[in-house]
Amino acid sequence: MSDLPQMPFQRNNALDISPTYRELRKEGPISRVRTQTGGEAWLVTEYEMVRRLLADERLGRSHPDPDSATRVSGSALMGGPSGDYATEKERHQRMRKLLTPAFSARRMKALSGHVQELVSGLLDEMAEKTPPLDLHENFSFPLPVLVICELLGVPFEDREHFRALSDGISITTDPAASAAALEKFSAYILELVNRKRAHPAEDVLSDLAHMEADDQEISRLGAGLLFAGHETTVNSIDFGVVYLLRDLAQRDAVVADPSVVPQVVEEILRIASPSDHGLVRYAKADVEAGEVTIRAGEPVIIISAAANRDENVFAEPEVFDAHRSQPEPHIAFGYAQHYCIGANLARVELNEVFGTLFRRFPTMELAVPAEELRLREGRLTGGLMEVPVTW
Repeated sequence: MSDLPQMPFQRNNALDISPTYRELRKEGPISRVRTQTGGEAWLVTEYEMVRRLLADERLGRSHPDPDSATRVSGSALMGGPSGDYATEKERHQRMRKLLTPAFSARRMKALSGHVQELVSGLLDEMAEKTPPLDLHENFSFPLPVLVICELLGVPFEDREHFRALSDGISITTDPAASAAALEKFSAYILELVNRKRAHPAEDVLSDLAHMEADDQEISRLGAGLLFAGHETTVNSIDFGVVYLLRDLAQRDAVVADPSVVPQVVEEILRIASPSDHGLVRYAKADVEAGEVTIRAGEPVIIISAAANRDENVFAEPEVFDAHRSQPEPHIAFGYAQHYCIGANLARVELNEVFGTLFRRFPTMELAVPAEELRLREGRLTGGLMEVPVTW
């Protein structure tokens, strides 16, 4: 079929997802599309179907014949199948068992005081500068990097090195460049892990250093944690700030009543859509989904951002509302057995950020119209190029 909708879909601006998702959802919860690489895949945009398929163990990240599997992009990290088909479930359970204590709600709550110190320190540095400035470079990027570096045991002074490698991994249009960056990133993590074997500390890489797995598995896992542990939170901060500053009444609501911050954070997580890449899964058996059958081996692209704007679940889903009362939870962190292990960490960081930023800078405004903000094109995690602010 040559008339299939071609991904990625065009957005009207950086903050709103493509209207194509809504149009496809009107036709059904799952649609046939053409991927960025030219192959065909199933696209899921409906909230209930996304939750159902994320919980379905017949869908996974691996493929029995990965070399012949349809890829959805050139990203080495998430553009196609990954992991061993025979042991994927066992490995996933083992990884979660190992990492859950490090990212537990109790441990994250204990970390919140230190996160507050880091937030305050970065805002102190900002206050000494003359606006306008780029909030992305001065705050949104360094904060999650500081936090994840301490949690994992990665030297903060290496941040520009792994930032460049992260950017390379994130490329969706050049498979060779993305794969080369992932190899370098994994080699960097393995070097750190080997140091931890000799000199262990209270951090996640030290935990990984002593797990029963080969070096490739350990280094890829560590690279994935470092990549996801800062890229996604950076984007949430950037988008949250822009949504609150696009309508200054929303900013003022947070300043006037800090108790709404947890609610605001959940609304940011629901509506922020920094990337159109989606989660890629492959059917391990035929799966009936609505009125279609996903055949074994076929790729499925799950778009959580589209599901989080499902008009059948969320009233006025395209509107950012700091006081939104959500009848159903958003699925920004996934669902069921694939619920993001770093969700507690992200919430701690975002609550500290939005509980402090506008208290310190109550007159902060965007230095350019929101419509002029630019997305990072051709990147797995997307995000904004810059967030110019003044006060």
